Amino acid sequence: MNITIVDIRTKHAATVRMPSAAGNSSSVDGVVQEILRRVKKDGDDALRYYTKKFDRAALTSIAVSAKDLAAALKNADPKLIQVLKRAAANIKRFHAAQLRKPFTVSAPRGSRLRQIYRPVGKVGVYVPGGKAAYPSTVLMNVIPALVAGVEEVHLVSPPDTDGNIHPDVLVAAALLGVKNVYRIGGAHAIAALAFGTATVPAVDKIVGPGNIFVATAKRMVYGTVGIDSFAGPSEVVILADDSADASYVASDLLAQAEHDERAVPVLITSSRRLAQQVRKEVQRMTEQAPRRRIIEASLNGQGRIYLVSSLRQGITLTNRFAPEHLEIITSRNSEVLEQIRHAGSIFLGNHSPVAIGDYFAGPNHVLPTEGTARFSSPLSVDDFIKRSSVIEYTPAQIRAVADDVAYFAEREGLHAHAASLRIRKEKRA
Repeated sequence: MNITIVDIRTKHAATVRMPSAAGNSSSVDGVVQEILRRVKKDGDDALRYYTKKFDRAALTSIAVSAKDLAAALKNADPKLIQVLKRAAANIKRFHAAQLRKPFTVSAPRGSRLRQIYRPVGKVGVYVPGGKAAYPSTVLMNVIPALVAGVEEVHLVSPPDTDGNIHPDVLVAAALLGVKNVYRIGGAHAIAALAFGTATVPAVDKIVGPGNIFVATAKRMVYGTVGIDSFAGPSEVVILADDSADASYVASDLLAQAEHDERAVPVLITSSRRLAQQVRKEVQRMTEQAPRRRIIEASLNGQGRIYLVSSLRQGITLTNRFAPEHLEIITSRNSEVLEQIRHAGSIFLGNHSPVAIGDYFAGPNHVLPTEGTARFSSPLSVDDFIKRSSVIEYTPAQIRAVADDVAYFAEREGLHAHAASLRIRKEKRA
């Protein structure tokens, strides 16, 4: 096993594609459609059936009790609680700065145009299970919702074979005051949040990452509820020159690769020396890694070191890839940053690894993947807030513009629109 070095110095960046292991969800569409249909029809009975089928757990209770949440918090490692609290404070501080203020624009003759903000009413948060526990996902999805003013958060996470959610996930939920937690995962959990059952209420929006079944289910229920994004495999691009520490770069590539077999770890560099050193370090570190099998699958499948002719070509390639995570480790970080148009979250310098953003720094780790950073952004308070415009015209102003606007409406063939304007001019209050 080793990561592949690809020399593209004589190629045009537009001809190079981001490595990908993303599967075609059409192969699971039929399965997910049936799950959605059955949960919508049979409710809690379907949730118990699919939890038994997929998680091999016989649920006596779908909802986690307040007693169980309190017990998880009481029995938690004090160090875990301390770290979660510090991370939560950082995340809350960053997201609080995102809050928008309503504004008013004055219009002629005493009229007013306003924009106001209201939080989403009910939010469902999906927290994955399986290969690992993800209390960080709880923090990153729940905190911006709370900052936005969401009144109800409903959290779902798949149970183990004993029917229990990982205690670290429960601890994070309890610390944030989440009272509604359910022992369900997969597409059936998404169905429950979208349609509602006797135990799980229907929500207005669903956020949080998951496997291809979860992602497909979110895509299919979009429109019935809102969703955050269509997330694919996690990815990192490290754009580096000779100023980068090879061991740091290699460790960050492995950190990405250990997510799962489909993760995408990429280095783009103009330094052949760095490319060769990183390749050597990757080999050495992989042999010692606890999650070696997963890392090797990721590196063999999607791992790449692109050798470019210049930093300028590297920037062009980076913008083409529009990566979820981007590390910039060069002697000109600020200058390079100014030229980056597309990236989810950006990390500057040798001492800003993706891991610090995944857990602690404050910006959200729910990010656009598979090139969608070209048109979308990290999860934020905005994802849990709705904008409404408010138009308040005075009698004087409506009379002043009625004929012009009525003419506009008639040009589009909407004569009743025009009449609704002229009647206000002709019939004075």
